[in-house]
Amino acid sequence: MDKWFKFSSDGLLAIILTAIGIYIALVVLTRISGKRSFSKMSSFDFAMTVAIGSVIATVIISKSVSLQHGITGLVIIYVLQLLVAAARRWKPIRNLMDNKPTLLMQNGKIIEGSLKKCKVTESDLKAKLREANVIQLSEVKAVVFESTGDISVLHGSDDKAIDEWIMDV
Repeated sequence: MDKWFKFSSDGLLAIILTAIGIYIALVVLTRISGKRSFSKMSSFDFAMTVAIGSVIATVIISKSVSLQHGITGLVIIYVLQLLVAAARRWKPIRNLMDNKPTLLMQNGKIIEGSLKKCKVTESDLKAKLREANVIQLSEVKAVVFESTGDISVLHGSDDKAIDEWIMDV
């Protein structure tokens, strides 16, 4: 327990230099791989973001993981992300990697089975409707639980229908 409160200038310098090094590597890799690196387009993208954060934290704080090992780990994660992003062009890979969106509400009517399946409560749904400035359920064309975990609310006037292309459920 004494080590928790022990101060070492060498340790502090190592943390500072490692943090700077891993930050530079992160910026370079993100610039090379593009904006998708930190998008939430799929659950795989989210997992990649968490993995990057874990590698960065471990490299900065842990004495047992070198900066070189951390950068190697980041490169591998980025390469995997780029490979999966490219492979998702094929439907079997896309079906394996991506969750399908789920319709939670259609034409002002709540789909109870979908709420239950997605573990979304009516309170969650009401909050999303309020965020979307819905004041009457009759305005709601559709509420979609997206593959990323976001909830989209599509609403508008009665005379306009939703294009089928948008509804990918």
